[in-house]
Amino acid sequence: MLTRLLVQNYALIRELDVTFSNGFSIITGETGAGKSILLGALSLMLGQRADTSVLKDQSKKCIVEGTFETTGYNLESFFEENELDYEPLVTLRREISPAGKSRAFINDTPVTLSVIQQLGIQLVDIHSQHQNLELGNHLFQLKVIDICAGHRSLLTTYAATFRKFNEQKQLLTELESKAAKAKADLDYFLFQFEQLDSAKLSENEQEELEREREELSHAEEIKMGLTQISSLMDDDSAGVLMHLKEIMNIYGRLSSFHASAAPMQQRIESVYYELKDIAEDTAAQSERAESDPERLEAINNRIDLLFSLQQKHRVASVAELILLKDQYHSKIQEAESFDAEIEAQKKILEEKEKELNKLASSISSNRKKVIPSIEKQVVSVLTQVGIPNAAFKVGIEDSGHFQQHGKDTVSFLFSANKSSALQEISKVASGGEMSRVMLALKSLISASKALPTIIFDEIDTGVSGEIAHRMASILKQMSTEMQVINITHLPQIASKGDNHYLVYKKDEGEETFSGIRLLSPNERLEEIAKMLSGEGLSEAAMNNARELLSAK
Repeated sequence: MLTRLLVQNYALIRELDVTFSNGFSIITGETGAGKSILLGALSLMLGQRADTSVLKDQSKKCIVEGTFETTGYNLESFFEENELDYEPLVTLRREISPAGKSRAFINDTPVTLSVIQQLGIQLVDIHSQHQNLELGNHLFQLKVIDICAGHRSLLTTYAATFRKFNEQKQLLTELESKAAKAKADLDYFLFQFEQLDSAKLSENEQEELEREREELSHAEEIKMGLTQISSLMDDDSAGVLMHLKEIMNIYGRLSSFHASAAPMQQRIESVYYELKDIAEDTAAQSERAESDPERLEAINNRIDLLFSLQQKHRVASVAELILLKDQYHSKIQEAESFDAEIEAQKKILEEKEKELNKLASSISSNRKKVIPSIEKQVVSVLTQVGIPNAAFKVGIEDSGHFQQHGKDTVSFLFSANKSSALQEISKVASGGEMSRVMLALKSLISASKALPTIIFDEIDTGVSGEIAHRMASILKQMSTEMQVINITHLPQIASKGDNHYLVYKKDEGEETFSGIRLLSPNERLEEIAKMLSGEGLSEAAMNNARELLSAK
């Protein structure tokens, strides 16, 4: 329940700090005193968007802070999921800076607006007059049934499974799209791969071919040069080898009387045999160096093929062509493997669908079990509040497809008169009837103990007399299950409250401020008397107020 509300610098409120108790609290005040401003501040705290227009003093920030006692409402999992420290006493705070920056806090930990909104709807329900229009909203109708069914954990499990089911469907759709595209491109991939594969590419082939082509293109020149080298080295009359042999013999003759001659002879001998080996290799190379036009043509054709493939695929080397060939091969394998992968994903989706169907069936069963009780209790409340011939039915059907909250579609059917056929409530109920139906539904919600706090903003509009007394009794009964705070103009309802707060407006210099305070028993007596007779406090009004208060 809401135990404390602190508001600073919001609209006409400079600062207020008010505490609330359990049970049935009443808020009254003249029109324009600031009751709607108070609700606006509460809505801001619960996540409603706002800008700097709410700042009374544009140089200071606005703060709205509420403290809630949450013991017994099973909020621990919410705090765990959002990585927040749970405490039974929970504080929600919103701040709006003069620059327009909004900040939200739960127990002094910064959170996103979405998180504070999610927690807010589990702590308090603010029922304003325009909320009666929600009666025609099928999602709202479903929410009421689910609250009465009390299967929040089942809905949570369903929602998580539904999300995974949709993710799996999306994954399968994307996979099938990729498969269709891959298969459409398969012929192209096959053609390109086969062309590259048939080329029998080798990474260093091009460089080797170009070297061989260079040799074959200069075969005659190479043969002539090698022959000339061979002749210079091994000519019988003037070759290098002949002269070296002669030098070696001279050193041999000198070695018997010249100490350096023998080592020099050995060195010349080493050079002689090395050059003799070179001469033989050169002669052999000269014999092999022959022109081969056919081989040269084959090499040119092969190099032309490699260049044409590089140009076609816009790459700069055979290595890149080989990489491209491997990529085409991978795409072909991928295209051919899609069918098996799609079948595997379809099986996963079928399992998720079975799981989801089972959960949806359990949800629907729970709803159908609780609907007769809902219909009976709504009619009972409507009879109490002045619609004796009311008929109320909940239609429920299987939509045939999964939705966010199951497979059911529901509709609230209503008739206020015996002779009128049941129709959708939004089409046949008047404003006053809608308010009373909403009160009946809210009383069901209170009985389910699904919320700690409910705040009514003049739900009693359009009623008076005995109906107001009955409505007050219903609100009083609701307050035995949850905290009920009711803004009202009716003395019959105000007198039923456990606590009575007055919203007031006062002028200070050139400024006007709104405030709220808890009334003492005597102040409350006077306030109810004023509600009965206006500002003039007659003895009859005072006696009537005493009678109302004593009857609560």
